[in-house]
Amino acid sequence: MDTPRRQGAPVIEGLGLRKRYGTKQAVDGLDLRVEQGEIFAVLGPNGAGKTTTVEILEGFRSRDAGEVTVLGQDPASGGRAWRSRLGVVLQDSRDQVELTVRELVHHFAGFYPAGQDPEEVIDAVGLREKGSTRARQLSGGQRRRLDVALGIVGRPELLFLDEPTTGFDPQARRSFWELVRSLRDGGTTILLTTHYLDEAAHLADRVAVVRDGRLVALDTPDALGGPQARRPVVRWTGADGSTRSERTDRPTRLVHELAASTAPDGEVPGLQVVRPSLEDVYLELVGATTEEVAR
Repeated sequence: MDTPRRQGAPVIEGLGLRKRYGTKQAVDGLDLRVEQGEIFAVLGPNGAGKTTTVEILEGFRSRDAGEVTVLGQDPASGGRAWRSRLGVVLQDSRDQVELTVRELVHHFAGFYPAGQDPEEVIDAVGLREKGSTRARQLSGGQRRRLDVALGIVGRPELLFLDEPTTGFDPQARRSFWELVRSLRDGGTTILLTTHYLDEAAHLADRVAVVRDGRLVALDTPDALGGPQARRPVVRWTGADGSTRSERTDRPTRLVHELAASTAPDGEVPGLQVVRPSLEDVYLELVGATTEEVAR
């Protein structure tokens, strides 16, 4: 029997999660807590353990050790009633492509005891004009909207979004972000995995960074990494033509010192003063380069 979630209890709580594949420790003592009504982003390079962790939370994969509850239930023993409270949007889904948008949403709605009105869901994801279109004929952005429709038609308390905007153009991504925010504002808790750092910065209430199966940082996007990681960086071109940089709490003073030491006009070649972005902090936390993240 599924256990009702206590009032005020976290939607997700994992302690010391572990999962090994042969000699590979995919998840290595990871702790995670997601509160009700937040968008929680999980970031990390390929092979960091994100997918395995999320699959454990969804109940699709067993764990070797640790404790975990999702909506008050151990996912390993979650029954049909528990699963009806979840929505899962996988990274790629190409099944039942010959059915129309309307047929698919109505079909999935029948799986849930208290699902939403399928027509209202189709409207909510912006697919009203595509209701009679077969899934295989949709654009990438439209297909992801359909995936979300199928994920939310059961009125989930918790929605898992796995790389939801992969392949989107910038405009489609922004529109999708508005949809995700509206779901959160409607009371749905969302766990998001993404490789797009700007996506996490725009959407997430909190961000977890995972590396080698371990949690290495957890905070709001603006505070991730702590005060030291957010210190401004002054960059300039030295007399020998090389790029130089210095992290400082007093960038204005450093700029004045550089200008005073520059002859004859006080101009500092290549001067930049930047505050590290979420991407800069993330790269430092995982020890990766921009090129590695792009791959």
